Amino acid sequence: MFNLYDKKSIMIQECKTSKAISGMGHSMKRKEDARFIQGKGHYVDDIKLDGMLYMDIVRSPYAYAKIKSIKTEKALATPGVIAVVTGRDLEKYNLHWMPTLMSDTQMVLPTDTVMYQAQEVAAVIASSRYAAADGVEAVEVEYEVMKPVMDPYKSTDPSSPVLRTDKKGKKDNKIWHWEVGDKEKTDKLFETAEVTVKQEIYVPRIHVASIETCGCVADYDKVNNYLTMYMTTQAPHAIRTVIALVAGHVGLTEEKIRVVSPDIGGGFGGKVPVYPGYVIAIAVSFLVGKPIKWIEDRSENLQADSFARDYHITAEMAGTKAGKIQGIRFKVLADHGYTDASANPSKFPAGMFSICTGSYDYDTAFVEADAVYTNKPPGGVAYRCSFRVTEAVQGIERITDRFAQTIGMDPAAFRFKNFIKKEQFPWKSPTGWSYDSGDYQLALHKAMDVIGYDDLRKEQVEKRKKGEIMGIGICSFTEVVGAGPSKDFDILGIKMFDSAEIRVHPTGKALARFGTKSQGQGHETTYAQIIAEELGIPAENIQVEEGDTDTAPYGLGTYASRSTPTAGAAAAVAARKLRDKARKIAAYLLEVSEADLEWEPGKFSVKGAPEKSKTIQEIVFAAYTNHPPGMEAGFEATHYYDPPNLTFPFGSYICVVDIDKETCEIKVRRFVAIDDCGNIINPMIVQGQVHGGLTQGIAPAMYEELIYDEDGNILNGTFMDYLVPTAVESPHWETGHTITPCPHHPIGAKGVGESPTVGAPPAIANAIVDALLPYGITNIDIPITPYKVWKALKEKGVVKAI
Repeated sequence: MFNLYDKKSIMIQECKTSKAISGMGHSMKRKEDARFIQGKGHYVDDIKLDGMLYMDIVRSPYAYAKIKSIKTEKALATPGVIAVVTGRDLEKYNLHWMPTLMSDTQMVLPTDTVMYQAQEVAAVIASSRYAAADGVEAVEVEYEVMKPVMDPYKSTDPSSPVLRTDKKGKKDNKIWHWEVGDKEKTDKLFETAEVTVKQEIYVPRIHVASIETCGCVADYDKVNNYLTMYMTTQAPHAIRTVIALVAGHVGLTEEKIRVVSPDIGGGFGGKVPVYPGYVIAIAVSFLVGKPIKWIEDRSENLQADSFARDYHITAEMAGTKAGKIQGIRFKVLADHGYTDASANPSKFPAGMFSICTGSYDYDTAFVEADAVYTNKPPGGVAYRCSFRVTEAVQGIERITDRFAQTIGMDPAAFRFKNFIKKEQFPWKSPTGWSYDSGDYQLALHKAMDVIGYDDLRKEQVEKRKKGEIMGIGICSFTEVVGAGPSKDFDILGIKMFDSAEIRVHPTGKALARFGTKSQGQGHETTYAQIIAEELGIPAENIQVEEGDTDTAPYGLGTYASRSTPTAGAAAAVAARKLRDKARKIAAYLLEVSEADLEWEPGKFSVKGAPEKSKTIQEIVFAAYTNHPPGMEAGFEATHYYDPPNLTFPFGSYICVVDIDKETCEIKVRRFVAIDDCGNIINPMIVQGQVHGGLTQGIAPAMYEELIYDEDGNILNGTFMDYLVPTAVESPHWETGHTITPCPHHPIGAKGVGESPTVGAPPAIANAIVDALLPYGITNIDIPITPYKVWKALKEKGVVKAI
């Protein structure tokens, strides 16, 4: 189905409910925004409890060093300082190590060795945040500095030191090896193919840089042996389980733990892991019996946690001279820092990287990945992508362009020739995925029509005659989101279902609780709209709650675009359970059989006699006052949704760039993004998600990269050096959608929050490289900066050194 837009590019979608009900398809204003725009949001740092103490953390200035001594006397003499906690203190309670979500282990506080710059070394507890900071400055740590391993390729060298000596029998720095596909078949194809293309691609380490840093308030009640943990987490229930696993041996079991995640100022995957600061705060509160608040400052956040990407990819494609892709071969080296702290599903250590076969029709692929330890902070956060999908799309879309360039075919024509056709779905990829639905041709056609692709190519020819530098880049991506089916997806053994509980009060107003946790996605609005669509209760009258493990049903949280595919589906199914009950009550009230009733949003009426009807509000009231004999009273339902498959959003993006030959400044002249996320709940929220995601996509393409020197020092650990794009750097985004419903999802939705972050970087990179092709430049790794462009042109003799 082809959707329509008005002149401002706002979607016009057919709606089944009235504006008063505001079910799916209505651009209802976000319910949660009323408190945010008035400064009434409630964040972790807003929490103030009686007797609360403050924690600050001593961090290592070195990337790899032995701890010879930690002297705390001066710190303890600092006014307001109450205690200093070291790894030796936690060791007494066996709390100095903790599990990661990938079943690796991570230091809470070190006892003898620091493994990366900015690692936690000790914690200072004080009566105020400022006193704690003074105490940190007074702690004296003596180090024996060692040479760190910063290069993942050198990490695999037998001459490199073994970093994880805490692991018995560990003789190298390898974490895991993973592979998928048919190696023998793929190798044979590459031996015989007419054309093979190979490209080394580096997707650098970046940081989520959310507006709110990480933090918590740990409040242990000694009398009742009960912990309340207020924290910045995207997955409250999973964190509760992890806390129980870490602290269960000291009597802090799961029924005695409550995790509350209030409003969150951006997560993007960076607030899924368990950071040492959380565990230290819990341990200290447990020992002293008082609330402990810990809030990172910006430099700590940027230097010590939330790292993503850091993938070294060798991408190869085989095909014919006529332009038919026959297969791919990818090899990855993943730098995970000193521990594997990713939040990937257990069976997928490389995440969903095997979606790297892309949107194209071929039957041969082999993909392998190796992860290694280095002396960098723990990496692997799924930064606004579904577990390494961004890296996968960067790989396939760059090598796709390289192949088209090699055989002299237009990149759009090359994609059209190789797209999986609409009628081929469901489609089994050569790496094992079952794509649900798609219409890739339509999405790219629409993007080309909107941007005027043919005219731009003509303009490019004329500009090149004048020596001007202009490029056009395409990215036609397929995502895989919605983890996930429990037969394949778990974290720490917990299956990746999700949940919804709907409670409708006698007056027809509803409360809905979910196992997910919004960090800005608009769940309080969109979940209400799903329920409104199913029950006809106005979305305005449906209160949505998340983030409190004492009240919400168990769920795995919000990340990897899984909220709508899992919890949104759970809401729809739970609402349908209630609608089935409502039908029985309506039949009883109207004295007809259930088969004689027909439903329209908000009421049941008798077939052929529409004047005989009962509204959902009347039916709900009867559920508490006049329900059929033998029926359970009340109007509530809970559902735990286990999806039968993942969902596969897709899109086609086209970017146009102009490059100044003298300054090498890169200007994104136009950027058109056509997304397909299946059926859309709220077009306005979707457009907001796309706009934000595109800006986060231009960030790694042109600006963001964390850089370390050979001694492990981070060279851009502040926002003065780490370039986060603002409105000034962001171009005007031109957005649109096609709609291809997911056939197995209860409401046909797929998820959209991460698609633009996945699709934008390759489109921009392809545009810049396309601009530089006349000079023999076929690849520049992201972020592509003016300096990198100048350097490449200088190497080709196009510009001279200044």
